[in-house]
Amino acid sequence: MTDSAVALGPLADELLAQSAAASSGRATRALHAAPGGVLTQVVLALMSGRELSEHENPGEAFLQILRGRARLTAGDEQWDLGAGDLVAIPQRRHALLALEDAVVVLTMARVTSL
Repeated sequence: MTDSAVALGPLADELLAQSAAASSGRATRALHAAPGGVLTQVVLALMSGRELSEHENPGEAFLQILRGRARLTAGDEQWDLGAGDLVAIPQRRHALLALEDAVVVLTMARVTSL
C-alpha cells in the first residue's frame, strides 16, 4: 500500500538510472491503493528500443507517458505517445515499445469474478 505521496519526478529519475544499468533495459515500481485491492499503478522505465512484448490485458488499464516517447500497439492499431499523453489500453493483446528513453505509468484495475 502507498501510505504517502509519491514524487513522480525523482522516481522517474531513479527508475531511468536503474533501467540503464539493467540488462533488460527496464525497471519498475508497483504502487497499490490497498492491500489485496483491484487498483495498481506501475511506474515503468524503458530504455530506447526496448519493449514489453505482446501480452494480454488482465483488466481495465490506462497508459500515461511521463517522459520520453513510446508506441502502444494492439493488433493493427498503434499509438505514438509523448510526455503528457494518456490512452486507454485496448482489451486485447498489446505491446509497448520505447521510441526513446521513456517512463510510463500503467494504471490497472484487475477484474475479479463475483
